[in-house]
Amino acid sequence: MKNKCQMRFYEELNDFLPLARRKVCFIHEFQRRASIKDMIEALGVPHTEIDLILVNGQSVGFNHIVRDGDHISVYPMFESFDIQPLIRVRPRPLRISRFVLDVHLGRLARYLRLLGFDTLYRNDYGDAELAALACAERRILLTRDRDLLKRAVVTHGYYVRATHPRRQIEEVVDRLDLYQAIKPFQRCTHCNGLLATVAKNKVWERPPQESRHHVEEFWECDACGQLYWEGSHVPHIRRFIESLRARADAPATGQIASAGK
Repeated sequence: MKNKCQMRFYEELNDFLPLARRKVCFIHEFQRRASIKDMIEALGVPHTEIDLILVNGQSVGFNHIVRDGDHISVYPMFESFDIQPLIRVRPRPLRISRFVLDVHLGRLARYLRLLGFDTLYRNDYGDAELAALACAERRILLTRDRDLLKRAVVTHGYYVRATHPRRQIEEVVDRLDLYQAIKPFQRCTHCNGLLATVAKNKVWERPPQESRHHVEEFWECDACGQLYWEGSHVPHIRRFIESLRARADAPATGQIASAGK
C-alpha cells in the first residue's frame, strides 16, 4: 500500500512545479522511506531555494523522515518577517556576497561585476567545478540548471528565473537583498579584477586620441590590465544603477500558513 502526504509549496518555489501543483495543496504518494529533502528534490525543487519546512505545523530539518498522512508546507527565503524561533533549513547568509555563475549567465556576471560584486565566471566551467568553487570559496552559486543546485555540497545557491540579462540582475539584487552592498565601478567587468587609479602619463598611448586629450582620470585592472575611463556611456550606467537602488523601496509582505489551511 502506498503512503500519502499532503504538500504545499509557497511563493517562487512554485516555479519548479508542474502547473497543476502550483499554489495548491496536492497529494503526493510514496512507497519507500524518504527524508523530506530527498522527497522535495525529487519533485524538482532544489534544497538551496528552501528556508523553512513545516510538517504538521512543526518546523523540521532536511533529515526529517516523511510519514503517511503528513501535512507538509515548504517556504522559500524569508526577508519580510522574522522566523528566528523556527528551524531554518538554509545556512545563515554569507557575510560577504560573492558569486560563481554557470555558462548560461555571462551577461549577468558582467552586471554583477559592474555593481562591485566578486563574481567568478568562465564559459567552460563544468558542473563539478562550479559546485566545488561554491563550496570551497563560500560563494553563492547562480545558475539556470536546477539539478546543479541539488548537489549536496552546494549550500548557497539560487536558480535565476529570468532569461533577459537586465531582468536577471534586477531579480538577483532584489531576491538576495543586495541593495546596500552595491559599490559600482570597482571591478573589471571582463575578468573580475580590482580597478586602481593609474596616472594619465603612464597610459597615454592606450586610449583613443579623443579620450586621451579630454579625460583626466583612468583606472586599470590589476589582473588583466584592462583600461577604464568615464566615457559617454557612463551617465546611462549611473541611471541604471540608480533605478536598481530605487527598487529597494518597494514594499514586501508575507504570511506563514500550514498546508491545508
